[in-house]
Formats: sequence, C-alpha cells, structure tokens
Amino acid sequence: MTTDTTRPAATRPDRQGGPPLLVPALAFAALTVAGAVLGSSGPRPGTGAADVLAWTAGHGTVLSVGAALLLGSAFPLVVYAATAVRRLQRLGVSAPGPLMGFAGAVLAAGALSLSALTGWVAAQTAGLGDAALARALVWLWFATGGIGFAAPLGLLMLGLGVPALIRGLVPRWLAWAALVIGGLAVLSTFALITDVLYPLIPVGRFGGVVVLLAFAVALPTTARRGVTTEAAR
Repeated sequence: MTTDTTRPAATRPDRQGGPPLLVPALAFAALTVAGAVLGSSGPRPGTGAADVLAWTAGHGTVLSVGAALLLGSAFPLVVYAATAVRRLQRLGVSAPGPLMGFAGAVLAAGALSLSALTGWVAAQTAGLGDAALARALVWLWFATGGIGFAAPLGLLMLGLGVPALIRGLVPRWLAWAALVIGGLAVLSTFALITDVLYPLIPVGRFGGVVVLLAFAVALPTTARRGVTTEAAR
C-alpha cells in the first residue's frame, strides 16, 4: 500500500498573500516625508542658474542623503503595489484596474529612482562650477520627483479606489478620496504646460501617502460574505 504524499501539497490553499500591507506603506511614507523635508529648501524651476549652483555647491550632503532616501522610497512602493494587487485578487477582483495601478506604481518608482540619481549627480558635479549644468540637473530633479512621480502615483490610487468602491471593500469616503486625489495627481501631468497646476503635485504626492496608508489599514485580508453582492446592487 502506497501513500500519495503529493496530494496534500497540491490541494493546500494558497495563503501567500505577501507581507502585511502596512509594512511597505509605513516604509514608503517615512522615506518620502524625510526626503521631502531635506529637499524642501532646494531650488525650484525659475531659480537663477547662479543661485542654483550656489545652493548645490553648499548642500552636497543634503542632496546626497536626500537622493538615498528618495531612491529607497521606490522599493517599498513597488512592494506595496504588488501586495495590494495580490490582496485584491484574493478578494475576488479580476478587473484590470489593479494591474494598471501596479503599472503606475512601477512608473512612479522609476521616476523616483531617476530623480534620486539626478540629485546625486547634481551634488557630485557642483564643484565643476557650471551654472547651466547645475540648473538643468535641478530641473530634471524637480520634474522626475514631482510631476513624473505624482502623475503615475495617481494611477495607482485610481487602480485601488475603483474596485474598492464598486465592491465595498473599504469605507466609501476612503474609496472616493482615492479617486479624487488620484484624479488630481494624474491631472498634474499638465503642470508640464502651465505652472498654475504646480499645487497639484504635493496634493498627489502627500495625499497619495495618506491614501496608501489608509488603504493598508482598511483593506480586508479576506472577503466578507455578502458585501460584494450588496455593493453590486
């Protein structure tokens, strides 16, 4: 008489839902806020080339540390998005929205990485005394870490908010907050045309941090019977 030892493993339920969603959310929030505090005194588009060079030359350490924090924040963002998508799949969401949200997270993480490396290069090349180069690097630093990050982060919020609202997975106010802030973040794309829309960048950036933290707390790990049926009516 033989015993089939492979059958239990084959029928064992899949419980690999990833790490607790709050862990990468807190890591992303902490690194994002810390990097923003360090970079808050930095030059912005419109600052004269000489002033930009003077700031980068005098704040090389700040730029380098800020670059490390910015680059570090990209990793928990991707982990968060992958975990959230897996969670939504386990909750029965089969629509493409979460996958589009994950794509937005990857784009946002890429923009963060490029912004971080640009800031580091700006710190390393400040000693060359090239004001035009310093200003160009700061423009790229701002564009990638601002608009380039906030707009795709909005796609992540929309990808989470739409299925959460339809299926009633989180409180309605939180789902609507994700949709509104996500929509404004995506709208910040047009800040490339007019600086009137620059205020949408911090709305998407820091509003996104709050939304992702709230989703990490509110999103259930298992489906609640009857909730999705009621939400669909």
